[in-house]
Amino acid sequence: MDGQGFTFKQFDVRQDMCAMKVGTDGVLLGAWAAGGRRILDVGTGTGLIALMMAQRFGDAHVCGIDIDADACRQASANVSESPFASSIEISHVRLQDFISTETFDSIVSNPPFFKDSLKCPDVRRSAARHADTLSYPDLFRNVSRLLADEGIFSVVVPTDVEGNFCAEASIFGLLEIRRSLIKTVPRKSPKRVLLAFAKHRVGTCGTEEVCLFDEDGNKSEWYRSLTDDFYLK
Repeated sequence: MDGQGFTFKQFDVRQDMCAMKVGTDGVLLGAWAAGGRRILDVGTGTGLIALMMAQRFGDAHVCGIDIDADACRQASANVSESPFASSIEISHVRLQDFISTETFDSIVSNPPFFKDSLKCPDVRRSAARHADTLSYPDLFRNVSRLLADEGIFSVVVPTDVEGNFCAEASIFGLLEIRRSLIKTVPRKSPKRVLLAFAKHRVGTCGTEEVCLFDEDGNKSEWYRSLTDDFYLK
């Protein structure tokens, strides 16, 4: 790892051209999300999640899309230098304009979620972090359109937007089927939540509350086992 990127066990991720950098949220989602034979990564950024999904699901074809041209160039370069170049396709297109002749078994997204917060002066970073360019209705309308009947949509969002996010999902016929509340350390409240949605619910939604680190700063067993195939340490 250096200021320009990250080294994972099976691939490197450069990020000098991207507004949004590699972070824990993306790593968690890439390691947690459901997969399948056809996977769509919405807002691919550096291509991190697309690369993680390709590593986890060796028979999958992964399509990463992003509204930012520089991000797509960065993701394409990261993919081309990885062992998964033949499994991943990167496209510069908005989700609202994305056309596919086939549906997807898995859709993943680390979406723009700061709907009401003060925008930062960096226009590209602001677009990546705010819902103006991809509203919740637009997100769920198009996920519902592109998701296979038995497919799963997986996301990571802040806990303070979860209520509105899930309410919007239900309007478009997507039901919450899995939920992981993420604490940094045991004494703190959860700040992020991993969510999975489907068009059909079987049983009740499974919920867990987990920590990334213990009070001494060591990785929790949950975090270590989830990400062991990716992190070098």
